[in-house]
Amino acid sequence: MTGMQSYTIGQAARLLGVSPDTARRWADAGRMATHRDESGRRLIDGRALAAFSVEMAGTGSGEEEVPRTSVRNAFPGIVTAIKLGDVAAQVEIQAGPHRLVSLLTREAVEELGLEVGMEATARVKSTNVHIDKG
Repeated sequence: MTGMQSYTIGQAARLLGVSPDTARRWADAGRMATHRDESGRRLIDGRALAAFSVEMAGTGSGEEEVPRTSVRNAFPGIVTAIKLGDVAAQVEIQAGPHRLVSLLTREAVEELGLEVGMEATARVKSTNVHIDKG
């Protein structure tokens, strides 16, 4: 697998369904751990953001109202769990307040290079959910 992905405050805000100002306040208050890259930008580790997104969805304590609708059935979010079997796999994505679970082949997960903490989009059509790498 590749190195862990990190997100800027703006990217994290989009994935959490809040404004960049809200995400910045959460980081300033220590609710989201950040680190600085070589150029001084504040970044959030993908795994930490995944855990925070699950926590926020469970408590429903977002500071802003998140729309409960999707545009064209696309749910951009962050991968929060992957369970790999011999042939099949289960991928969970937290998209704002929405938790989506997709069953797909292990081969598809490996080809996409999906990892917990990575940005991905769940696309829903009827009873199928397709995962696109962020």
